[in-house]
Amino acid sequence: MTSKTIKISEENYKRLLRIASRLQLEKDRPVSFDDAIELMEEPKIIKNKEKLSDLAGAWSDMSDKEFNTLKKEIKKGWKNWKIASV
Repeated sequence: MTSKTIKISEENYKRLLRIASRLQLEKDRPVSFDDAIELMEEPKIIKNKEKLSDLAGAWSDMSDKEFNTLKKEIKKGWKNWKIASV
């Protein structure tokens, strides 16, 4: 395995240290920063390679009342956007 030197802020160093210490307690063995970094997930971002159809059914458990409220808020937002963009 090759190793690289990176520069990170003091705040991120402390964050990584906290993650590594929690992992060490959980695993009951010494862990490296590399182990801690492997645990971190990349943020969920819709990428070009993902399909819009992957989101189908995401709101299937929404009630009619929640849907109508959301619909009103979206219409209000579009109306305000149209006024502001003119």
